[in-house]
Amino acid sequence: MENATKRRDRHEIIAEILNTAKDAKLKTHIMYKAKLSYAQIYEYLDKLVEDGFLENMAIKRNKQILTMYRTTQKGKEFLNHMESVDELFE
Repeated sequence: MENATKRRDRHEIIAEILNTAKDAKLKTHIMYKAKLSYAQIYEYLDKLVEDGFLENMAIKRNKQILTMYRTTQKGKEFLNHMESVDELFE
């Protein structure tokens, strides 16, 4: 993104979430990295899991069950397509 004040569109936000979650991340890590509010992250994560772009998995850490999100193959294909579109505009 060239201009820090530019509004991001939905596809850019989704790409940021999917890039962040390539290596399985916690919801809060994704939220901070993608610069989303608490309400926004729930909306995006639920939709991306429902549509098969992300998968969630439970892990146990220090006697606590945590939900991690990881980009699926379908999500990686989306990122490849976004990259191709970006190259067309360069």
